[in-house]
Amino acid sequence: MDDRTAGYGMLRPTPARPLLGLTVLMVEDSRYACDALRLMAVRSGARIRRADCLRSARRHLEVYQPSVAVIDMGLPDGSGAELIAEMAAAQPRVPVLLGISGDPFAEGIALAAGADGFLAKPLESVLAFQTAVLSNLPPDWRPAGPRPADPTRVRPDPLAYRDDILHAAEVLRQAEDADYVARFLAGLARSAGDTALAETAARLLDATTRGEETGVIRETLSRMMAERAAVDEMI
Repeated sequence: MDDRTAGYGMLRPTPARPLLGLTVLMVEDSRYACDALRLMAVRSGARIRRADCLRSARRHLEVYQPSVAVIDMGLPDGSGAELIAEMAAAQPRVPVLLGISGDPFAEGIALAAGADGFLAKPLESVLAFQTAVLSNLPPDWRPAGPRPADPTRVRPDPLAYRDDILHAAEVLRQAEDADYVARFLAGLARSAGDTALAETAARLLDATTRGEETGVIRETLSRMMAERAAVDEMI
């Protein structure tokens, strides 16, 4: 089933709501990034569905084909490039495949895997999101006539940031995948404009990649995350 066969695609896009009639599948483990995507999609007229890992996304795709898939490059159970490659080769193909990441080097990986475009975190601009989708849609799926530029910049829910911080803290506390936590936190912190946390997460990633001792950096990160969770709890 897809948007057209489900009847939702019978809704025609308008200049003010250029993605009306489309369903966007967000494959993203960060609640903060998902909230940004949700705000942009809803403002543009699209429906949204979410999967937080590769496994969940594949289950979704067994029963429903979205119009647009926005796939994070670093997921808890593997690389988003795997899913992009699978979806790019599938028939029928999802009309628009976009990779997203806070790592600028991930763009080339996403495009090489078969993505039609790439969105860099932080996700803020409604216009950039609309342009990335519309430029890859079939012409008859686009709104007729000129489209006004939407200057809106979205502001995700701070509570979603706190939820992500708590999730990362729990994974780190259980001594699980430090590489995943470092990448997750680095992207999250950049999205939220938290430079200090982003830099510390980058240090953890670098130390993990080099095979160096990470105990001190882990303790520093744990303390920083606890401080941020406590502050956000009072908001």
